[in-house]
Amino acid sequence: MKSVFVRKHQFLDIRFLNYLFLAYSPFWITQQKVRVMNKLLNGAVKAFQQLLYVAPGFQRSNEVHLRLGLMFKVTQEYDSALKHLQLALTDSNPCTAPSSTIKFHIAHLLEVQGKIKRAKEKYELLLRDKNINSLLRSDIFRQLGWLYHCHDILGDKNHRIPLAIHCLQRAIEAEPHSGQTLYLLGRCYASIGKVHDAFIAYRNSVEKSEGNADTWCSIGVLYQQQSQPMDALQAYICAVQLDKCHSAAWANLGILYESCGQARDAYACYLNSSRGLVNQSSSEILLESYLPSKVPRQALPSVGMNPRLTQRITFLQTHLANAPMPSATSQRKQLLSIEEAWNLPISAEMSSRQQQQQQQSGTQQSRSNSLSYQKNNYSPGAPQGPPPPYPSPGTPNKKLKTDNGDPKPASAQQSSIYLTQQQLQLLNYFQQNVATLTPAQQTVMQQLQHQYRLMQQHQQQMLSQRQIVTSSPRPVPTTAVTAYNGSSHQYSSQIVHPSRTSPPAPTPSCTNPLPSGNTTDLDVSEEELQHLLSQRDLATTLAENLLKHFGSDEIDHVKEETETTGNSTLSCGPFSPSNVSSGVTEVDDKFKAKIKTSPAGDSRVLTIKAEPPWEMDSVDSREKRSDSEYSIDMNARTILELCKGEGVTGEISNSLIADNAPPPAPPEPPVHKLNHQQLLPPTPSVYLDNKKHAFSPQLQEFCLKHPIAVIRGLASALKLDLGLFSTKTLVEANPDHTVEVRTQIQQPSDENWDPQLGRKVWACISHRSHTTIARYAQYQASSFKESLKEERDKASSTTYNLSDSDSKDSTNFARRKNKNLPSVPQPGAIKSYNPPKMLKFGTNVDLSDERKWKLQLQELMKLPAFARVVSAGNMLSHVGHVILGMNTVQLYMKVPGSRTPGHQENNNFCSININIGPGDCEWFAVPDAYWGAVCALCEKNQINYLHGSWWPMLDDLYKANIPVYRFLQRPGDLVWVNAGCVHWVQAVGWCNNIAWNVGPLTARQYQLAIERYEWNKLQSFKSIVPMLHLSWNLARNIKVSDPKLFALIKKCLMRTLRQCSMILEFVKHKGVEVKFHGRGKNEASHYCGQCEIEVFNILFIREQEKRHVVHCIDCARKQSPNLEGFVCLEEYRMDELMDVYDSFVLHPVVSATTADSYRLMS
Repeated sequence: MKSVFVRKHQFLDIRFLNYLFLAYSPFWITQQKVRVMNKLLNGAVKAFQQLLYVAPGFQRSNEVHLRLGLMFKVTQEYDSALKHLQLALTDSNPCTAPSSTIKFHIAHLLEVQGKIKRAKEKYELLLRDKNINSLLRSDIFRQLGWLYHCHDILGDKNHRIPLAIHCLQRAIEAEPHSGQTLYLLGRCYASIGKVHDAFIAYRNSVEKSEGNADTWCSIGVLYQQQSQPMDALQAYICAVQLDKCHSAAWANLGILYESCGQARDAYACYLNSSRGLVNQSSSEILLESYLPSKVPRQALPSVGMNPRLTQRITFLQTHLANAPMPSATSQRKQLLSIEEAWNLPISAEMSSRQQQQQQQSGTQQSRSNSLSYQKNNYSPGAPQGPPPPYPSPGTPNKKLKTDNGDPKPASAQQSSIYLTQQQLQLLNYFQQNVATLTPAQQTVMQQLQHQYRLMQQHQQQMLSQRQIVTSSPRPVPTTAVTAYNGSSHQYSSQIVHPSRTSPPAPTPSCTNPLPSGNTTDLDVSEEELQHLLSQRDLATTLAENLLKHFGSDEIDHVKEETETTGNSTLSCGPFSPSNVSSGVTEVDDKFKAKIKTSPAGDSRVLTIKAEPPWEMDSVDSREKRSDSEYSIDMNARTILELCKGEGVTGEISNSLIADNAPPPAPPEPPVHKLNHQQLLPPTPSVYLDNKKHAFSPQLQEFCLKHPIAVIRGLASALKLDLGLFSTKTLVEANPDHTVEVRTQIQQPSDENWDPQLGRKVWACISHRSHTTIARYAQYQASSFKESLKEERDKASSTTYNLSDSDSKDSTNFARRKNKNLPSVPQPGAIKSYNPPKMLKFGTNVDLSDERKWKLQLQELMKLPAFARVVSAGNMLSHVGHVILGMNTVQLYMKVPGSRTPGHQENNNFCSININIGPGDCEWFAVPDAYWGAVCALCEKNQINYLHGSWWPMLDDLYKANIPVYRFLQRPGDLVWVNAGCVHWVQAVGWCNNIAWNVGPLTARQYQLAIERYEWNKLQSFKSIVPMLHLSWNLARNIKVSDPKLFALIKKCLMRTLRQCSMILEFVKHKGVEVKFHGRGKNEASHYCGQCEIEVFNILFIREQEKRHVVHCIDCARKQSPNLEGFVCLEEYRMDELMDVYDSFVLHPVVSATTADSYRLMS
């Protein structure tokens, strides 16, 4: 997207937003491939973020925030989603989604985050609004009902379940066609033993939404509990045909087969269940749609995490490998095998409805591909592709045999006459468009029709042999069936219900399809099918489609609309999904032409509902002056004269980069290919012998030249008393001081395993809590004692002894600890597995209070000036107020394995880290030139670079040509992290660390800080260093002799001076009084309470929830275009800012050293 195009607001109406979303939206891709969809979704997010960055005052920004909120909700970035939805809600401009719908999504976000009581309050508050429509009211009641069903925090079960049933019944009254609500009602009835009522609810749910795998799985549970194995088999087969990765259905099907003595089928089902979990966890983020029954996401069960299920699989594997091959005289099976059951019609009852559904499928095909996430064009009478193949319990090359002992060819596992899902879709399309088909297409249609008739004949033959009729459960006493409970990770006497943490969306097949006979000449590619189906009328606006995609309307009830021909066909154009592969810049001209030339009533252009009536062209046609007309050589008065009149429209950029520059983006990494030695560079380090070396200018120059550096022997050279920061001293000084605790998994430093998936990942698991120094000290000491006991027990049980040198060496200790860590199963490996050991990391202990920590802070004054917490040469000392953890000291209390995940320092400032000891820490670092490549790897692994918690896989970094420093920090060592360096740290032993940030007065440090400040804006990430406030304080406090640093600061002053002048001009134009407020001593900088950007000088105050909230100019205008209800305050008079600007001049160079490139103002 070209920044100039967006900045001029050309065609930035709702149609352009819809096009932007369509151009990147993954929901039009028929073949749901996770990586492709992630890439497309990231493209949509980036495009919208760039739009908001280059045009923060954009009138339709509420539409953008709405879409961003919904997309972040899909990717489970709930904090970002909540922020954008709240911004969309507070915007007073017209929006395609009513405020009640946005409030509903906000309440649902609270629910999926586990904030159950707050979500319940939000839902109940929404129900008080009498103006909400029946569909939304149904959704709210359904949410409340499922909350009561799932969460003990809302009361006793005997009290909750009746409330849940009542709410779900109210939801059905409001929306009788909701199959999802009926399914949830059945779950509630089943939980209290009302089997008959549950079955009726399930059957009614099937009537409304046949393609719900969860419903069929629950029906199977009822049948299995009532000892009706044939009916249970049929229901489970329905479930896994609809969703081949439905782990609960596969697990229950395995239990059913094992109870009937069919070990081979049970073994196959158990493995498919475990594979389904892995597939769901890898695709769930993308494919998740809004679920009324959504509960807070829990950790998915895994084979490796459930020893009992693992034991069953291991037992069956061993049993089948050693068992004799079945013969013709073997006892007849009680149940059909998976292969036999897979190819049978689902039921006689549903088969009778097959023709009727296929007659209606023509009107549903396009909607089902673009909208429906439940039906997925499911034909009840046709098998949904081949069944998953049987895994071989023996060696990989061991062939499976049939009952008579003959080898079974792969083609025999499914009849070649069955049409694939793509062929069925293509046939439906051809039948609906017979008049427009080419001769070649007509030939293909005839072949498909012939094969379809053969398929129906084969189904009737199979049906006549075995009639499986769905009926209500017989009143047979319940037989306890040993089941694998996926939610509790243990065996119980209850069958597994489908987990409500996974969506009923079609997921990729857990297994590769088998060959389908001689039908390759009829196959159609996904791209061709997508193009054919894309030419149907979209019928509704994109905003509504997107809300339905995440909302309940789409899941429960797709309204039937009569399909027309002629003008209703969107044959081609920028909105066609067949054109989504084109970039934005490639179709700009087509898009403009379509909007300009299409007649008012032409239905080929997508009709937009509830489109606000205003024109997007600016009311004032005055062109802004380009940046080239401004110069830092001008005085303040000249600059204000040039920008006079530009602020009347209110379109005021808050960017610190040039107006014609592209939005900030991660840099491309160096293209030079690195060899093995260059990928593992030696860490720059220096050893200090005495105090003189510590205070030499060469030490600072050494640190500034390298991405990261280790200064060894610093504590002894400066005679630092590190004991002041020991756990014992801290407890004696302030035992009740707060400590933030992160609960993590203990594992090797160069690995990061997900115990749920049994494979290496980037996501770093961590749970947050709080304690006190005294309590964490107890944990730290007990952890040490426990480890000593383990070492003694291990030594006494072995026939050899460790040497004394090994027992004291921290590196060797780390190696021994790693050997003792629980082994994580390799993908596909089946073995007994012990849960990983958890640890607690005490982090972010604030040592800023000089009254509490006077001795500790005074001791740090022994450090050289460039490394001190406070010094004249430290930018952060000129902020004028405390920024916790940056210009103050923070302490970290660690046990072995404690991790600080990968990150860059806030606003790319340098940092100082000293290891107190007694143990070591292991560091990993990547030069700042490669941070864009690391960011790309985070996106590839579905982790947000700024908001997420990640631990890089070293192999991934090396493959991406990214060098990694790796070294040990011993007690007394100081680590210097230069500006922008990416790093992550793990404790090897028991130790404490202290750390803070510094900002050397160099052009590189200031430029990197400004670049990150702007990129944070684009990413909606709060910059905790107020760069505007800092820049003006630097201009007041120091004399700069470095020309590059001077130019960077002066440009920042010039742009903020222009912004202040234009804002005041706009405020006065609206007739709002500006009141002088001034600034108090050590008063913190201000941030917008809505978008969290820094607000400098001109504050817009409005009371919200009984407190006064600061707003930026853009957020204030969105809430009130004429600023009604806002109080405008001014912190600095313009004359004062003009004097500071004019007084900030370049001074002559006094010394060539870096430390002397500035001087304090006298």
